[in-house]
Amino acid sequence: MKKIILSFATVLLTLPMGAKVTLPKMFSDGMVIQRETKVNLWGTAKSNATVKITTSWDSKIFTTKTDNDGKWKTAIDSPAAGGPYEITFNDGEKTVLHDILAGEVWICSGQSNMEMQMKGFKAQPVAHAIEEQLNGADDQLRSFTVKRNSQLNPVGDVTGTWMKANAQYIREFSATAYFFGKQLRKILGVPVGLIVTSWGGSSCEAWMTADWLKAFPETKIPYKEEDIWSKNRCATVLYNGMLHPLIGFTMRGVIWYQGEDNVPRYKTYSGMLSTMIKGWRADWQQGNFPFYYCQIAPYDYSLIDWKDNSAFLREQQLKVETMVDNARMAVLMDAGLEYGIHPRKKKEAGERLAILALANTYGVKGLPEFATYSNVTFKNDTAVVSFDRSKEWVYFEHGTTSNLFEVAGEDQVFHPAKAWIDRNKVYVKSEDVRNPVAVRYAFRNWADGDLMHDGLPVSSFRTDEW
Repeated sequence: MKKIILSFATVLLTLPMGAKVTLPKMFSDGMVIQRETKVNLWGTAKSNATVKITTSWDSKIFTTKTDNDGKWKTAIDSPAAGGPYEITFNDGEKTVLHDILAGEVWICSGQSNMEMQMKGFKAQPVAHAIEEQLNGADDQLRSFTVKRNSQLNPVGDVTGTWMKANAQYIREFSATAYFFGKQLRKILGVPVGLIVTSWGGSSCEAWMTADWLKAFPETKIPYKEEDIWSKNRCATVLYNGMLHPLIGFTMRGVIWYQGEDNVPRYKTYSGMLSTMIKGWRADWQQGNFPFYYCQIAPYDYSLIDWKDNSAFLREQQLKVETMVDNARMAVLMDAGLEYGIHPRKKKEAGERLAILALANTYGVKGLPEFATYSNVTFKNDTAVVSFDRSKEWVYFEHGTTSNLFEVAGEDQVFHPAKAWIDRNKVYVKSEDVRNPVAVRYAFRNWADGDLMHDGLPVSSFRTDEW
């Protein structure tokens, strides 16, 4: 028996350790790579070995060396949009990736409203899901969904597989990401790859590093396993487990749908999200890549016994546009659900993110803009509200007035007000406030937003800082 064990040990010693090139899971059959750029690739192989990488679209051979631990990283030239292609890795043994497309790649992150699949959650459907499953097949729209993974320390890989948009797999796509990608496919006419890394209920802090969170001393950082009080809300754990392994994957930009968990901590959100965006950009080393995000949709948070007004969080989200270059917000004031934190209108979310990307990243002309509150003036008993980015003028969705406006005087008590529009200004007046000094629009948890511009909703806003 002893001889058998020794013989087996001898065989193991003669085998080449890590002989075959091993790649992170997102580098696999069916992947989409960013077109016409330098695409980062990395993995492991034999230590101190040469890895040759051959790309089928131009038959070029790229050569890189592994370090003592067998790790390697390099960049290849990607082709114009198209495919399918192959990439061959060879350090003495071949590894071949098949069915690769070159196109536009986006990282899609956040909490449950990004994670929510086309099939919805239990008894929480997504509008248009069945229609898309039956009619939306497109093998050039692909998604890689990162499996949930909460970690104390950064890890090197994720779990997931690339899926094509077809009748079988559309149900598994993130709904927001799917509708975003579908519009990019339609308008740009190139393959689109969506890498979805999200976890329902996750906090912004969970997607950040301890170093970035130094600016927010109230945040508790876990330093040992017993410090992790929540797998998806605790600071740093999702950055470590679900984002860190993706960093460096060459892409075009990021879409983000998160904020609900931060409603009770709304005061720090604009600074925190701004810090997170800048941190991701520094880590990725792709410059100020576009970051487009959804403003959280209205919902009655009193149903889960939360006391804070989520309009303050939406206000913080709106501020981020002014704090970070190349970051824009998709407004969802008309796409909420009073009794559900997971609204069905994911098509609106995805398509509005697509509008931002198409207009600002891809230079598509003629698309509408989200108008924003600009300023207010007071003329006796009437407030006159003006807007920016509103060349097509604002209007009410359901008639000539709205019941979502309030005004207050010096006593800071808000009263329901009558609102009407003349040209591009909203006039607001209440019989209970003779000398108004402040106006609020839809500044509450739940509101079915009805102030619109060019087919898009205007964010809730306030003119005071009370």
